[in-house]
Amino acid sequence: MAYDMNLALIGFPIPEDVRTPAEIAEWVAGTTSIGEHGDYFVQLAEKGRFNKFPYPSKGFPPQLGEPVLTTSRPDEKKRTSVGAVADMVRNGKSIVLIFGIGPHGVPKDIAAIPEYHMDVTGGGYSLETCTALGAVCGAIRSKLDQ
Repeated sequence: MAYDMNLALIGFPIPEDVRTPAEIAEWVAGTTSIGEHGDYFVQLAEKGRFNKFPYPSKGFPPQLGEPVLTTSRPDEKKRTSVGAVADMVRNGKSIVLIFGIGPHGVPKDIAAIPEYHMDVTGGGYSLETCTALGAVCGAIRSKLDQ
């Protein structure tokens, strides 16, 4: 909501009885103090701007756009910048930013899928997941607003 972006959970562990985007948002809202106790997440779901997808064993859902891995260790052949990603969006290309969770981040087989790898710090600094989400989305939004 803060950066006018959509959210997709991909391969995220959600209880089996929680199925629809609205149900997931309500479940998350009941387990967090972030974003007005999850209210922003619920609003995102109510606006149709949130969905979940299964683990991407063969690739990411194409309707989400061009996958961009956010990582502190980009493959040099795939490295891109915040400015280049913002330019993609500015020029009408949809992107999906891939963030890992936990101490091991995105599994290697999944990290190999995106054509683009972006280190928001520019210096290979590892960030905690919530910090990375804010830094990447804020940096892209800032570039788009210039």
